[in-house]
Amino acid sequence: MSQQQSQEETGMMPSQQQQPHVLLVSFPLQGHVNPLLRLGVRLAAEGLLVTFTTFRHAGLRALPDDDDDAAGPRIRFEYLRDVSPSDDDDARYYQDPSDMLRHVADVGPAALAGLIRRQAGAGRPVTCVVNNPFVPWALDVAAGTGVPCGAMLWIQSCAVLSLYHHFYTSPEAFPSDADPGAPVLDAPGLPTVAADELPLMVRPEYARNLWGDMLRAQLGAVGNKKTKTLSWVLVNTFYGLERSPIDALRTHTPVAPVGPLLEHDQDLHDGGGDLAVADDDDDGDGCMAWLDAQPPRSVVYVAFGSLVSIGRGEMVAVAEGLVATGRPFLWVVRNELLPEGALAACGGGKGKGKVVSWCPQGRVLGHGAVGCFVTHCGWNSIAEALAAGVPMVGYPWWSDQFTNAKMLVEEYKVGVRLPAPVTRDGLRACVDEVMSGPHAAAFRMRAAAWKGEAAASVADGGSSDRNLQAFVEDVRRCHEKRGSEEGGGRRIDSSGGIAIST
Repeated sequence: MSQQQSQEETGMMPSQQQQPHVLLVSFPLQGHVNPLLRLGVRLAAEGLLVTFTTFRHAGLRALPDDDDDAAGPRIRFEYLRDVSPSDDDDARYYQDPSDMLRHVADVGPAALAGLIRRQAGAGRPVTCVVNNPFVPWALDVAAGTGVPCGAMLWIQSCAVLSLYHHFYTSPEAFPSDADPGAPVLDAPGLPTVAADELPLMVRPEYARNLWGDMLRAQLGAVGNKKTKTLSWVLVNTFYGLERSPIDALRTHTPVAPVGPLLEHDQDLHDGGGDLAVADDDDDGDGCMAWLDAQPPRSVVYVAFGSLVSIGRGEMVAVAEGLVATGRPFLWVVRNELLPEGALAACGGGKGKGKVVSWCPQGRVLGHGAVGCFVTHCGWNSIAEALAAGVPMVGYPWWSDQFTNAKMLVEEYKVGVRLPAPVTRDGLRACVDEVMSGPHAAAFRMRAAAWKGEAAASVADGGSSDRNLQAFVEDVRRCHEKRGSEEGGGRRIDSSGGIAIST
């Protein structure tokens, strides 16, 4: 067969045929998709061929179409299933996260196996599968289809990973039905954690639900010497931020901080950027221009993520509290979650605030006008705020957010926690404390220091950059070894050579 015939049959250029191929498999929620895509952008910039897959549905913002012709430092997209809102048979599963979890677990493994086989048939066999939480079956499928190595991107903090690891190895140290208020005293690398500061999936009422079972399955592969496919646990954090839990975990788990994983200014189609700005120049209904008109460090930015719904009464209280601060504010909330009373309390669009249904959060947090971030304490949001040097008011709602709130107040020392339920005066008091109270200058100083450490970690030669480079080299070794193996189909143990940078 001539080289030209080979290229025509595979649809690949010679450089793509020679590239190690990394397949990213994400659970189809926005907070899971974004950090995995950002990792993919970095891997593609290192010369790896990167394909991203998930179940595309209406709830995910601006995912591009399937792309089989990618070239240069960009990401290919091939979906396990493309769900149209008009397709009632599939679309109904994506209205509720728990229904989504069940559906993805039912149909995902066969769909992923087919995708991996198609990649091999097209001349781009997968060298490494990287999944994120709640798709644990991706690593089993990778092993079963002969993919030589695999990794997990842990999208929460190392502190939370330490709690989960401790829970699955020493469950007696955690609250139980008999003693639901017991604190956790000896999680590796962590201070004492009160029962109401624990992530939900280690609390008695949640540990055996579907989400808890999926997480147990995912983390069960970590540190299991029989699981040769999983040799890396990449973490969206940086060493300076979580030194103690990282050092404690590395004796049990191959954790490698590669964060913070942040959005880039470039469009994804131009070789960088974030999912949310991949298809247009939307800046969230003019929010960037609005910020340009505000004084430095004057704006209260409020966003509770894509899943949190705090209820009508609390939404009105948030609106009243923001107005009561007397400060300009930018509030991101989906239209269907905003009751009429809340919008009226904000001045109906004529006051000092601006209410939008979406904004480019990384760009907003990096704007000099933003002085405080009122957040649900999702880890992506915490990491973005630390990287931007913005102090926070934390209002945790579910999952890992309770632990994140504890850490931002007690360990990172960049803000305060808002008591639940939200009240007008409670929110006003917390914002005032962070922006103009006696500790405001200290909050800003520590936030600025974290910004500097975050930037240094991902810069050339920084700790996160070195970990990423070590991972890329391990993927290349897998690719080269498989190419040299007779038949190219034998399993390869790539668990050696892992070095976590500090």
